[in-house]
Amino acid sequence: MNAFFPWDLGIIPRYFPVFSHAALYTLYITTFGIITGVVLGLIAAFGRISRHRVFSTLAGIYIFLIRGTPLLLQLFIIYYGLTSIVTIPPFPSAILALGIHNGAYIAEIFRGSIQSIHYGQMEAARSLGMPYRKAMRRIILPQAFKRAVPSLGNQFIIALKDSSLASTIAVPELLLRGRQLGASSFRYMEMLLTVGLWYLLMTSVLTFLIRRTENKLKVSDHD
Repeated sequence: MNAFFPWDLGIIPRYFPVFSHAALYTLYITTFGIITGVVLGLIAAFGRISRHRVFSTLAGIYIFLIRGTPLLLQLFIIYYGLTSIVTIPPFPSAILALGIHNGAYIAEIFRGSIQSIHYGQMEAARSLGMPYRKAMRRIILPQAFKRAVPSLGNQFIIALKDSSLASTIAVPELLLRGRQLGASSFRYMEMLLTVGLWYLLMTSVLTFLIRRTENKLKVSDHD
């Protein structure tokens, strides 16, 4: 370290394992947030394509409000704004906010994928006497899911990075741990770079898994 380069990057390998527990918190938040988002997204997607005006309107309002406001605001509303009604701990608040936020985007991904399937396939299934729900479950959704995988993968990666906002409500994930260690060691840059390496590692693994899934689905189309 010298006056021209004030950071001691040599300590990063030593501190890297220290962040493992915080990395697990980040993965927990992301995983449960994505699961919540997929469930809400499917419900909202079916609402959007529903012939019932009430369901379509409610789903449209949900998507409009969530996509039109920042995740940080939604997180603060859940954690701070609802305290007069119910107190939600930091960890569930982060999962709920991440799930609700991603659900709006996932809904549009699923809606687009479902509507991209040629309507003739549904008509053919109905002409054979197959109920709408069964035709949707067995014919339309499997194809729509394959088409949605690339967009869903991108949304999952975004969710992983967005989980860092949980640090604002004291969830002990990667960014909060980096700030704490930076304050105690007076090595903010080194700790933040270590956090960045953890995110790069996790997003790289997730990207690899998504690409493997895409390739497998492409292979199955030719079987």
